Amino acid sequence: MSLTIYRKAHFNAAHRLFRKDWSDAKNKEVFGKCSNPNYHGHNYELEVGITGKIDPETGFLINLDVLKQIIKEEVEDALDHKNLNLEVPEFKTLNPTVENIALVVWNKLRKKIDAKYGLEIKLYETPRNYVVYSG
Repeated sequence: MSLTIYRKAHFNAAHRLFRKDWSDAKNKEVFGKCSNPNYHGHNYELEVGITGKIDPETGFLINLDVLKQIIKEEVEDALDHKNLNLEVPEFKTLNPTVENIALVVWNKLRKKIDAKYGLEIKLYETPRNYVVYSG
């Protein structure tokens, strides 16, 4: 029997959706107000799901304090109150769409969470716009 346990997290970040090789007009046409040269921000909500088997000795699937610390170090400390375009190395050449942010978050967590566990994230950019990614 396997099950999934979830941990929620939150971070605030600013970004601008644009391609440097496009004109301002084309960026505005494709990305709309999200291409504002002065940036804009979101209150991101993150759900991290870990799937596996319960350890019969501890009764845990995974120690949630350990998961909490991994999320803090890899996601919250790295992204919270940051301008993603300017301050986060992964987005120096990657457009910080919610899709790309989800991939970056998943990859950061995957490196720190034992491969015996399944990993899924759900990243909300707004209450109505979100991405689910499981690798």
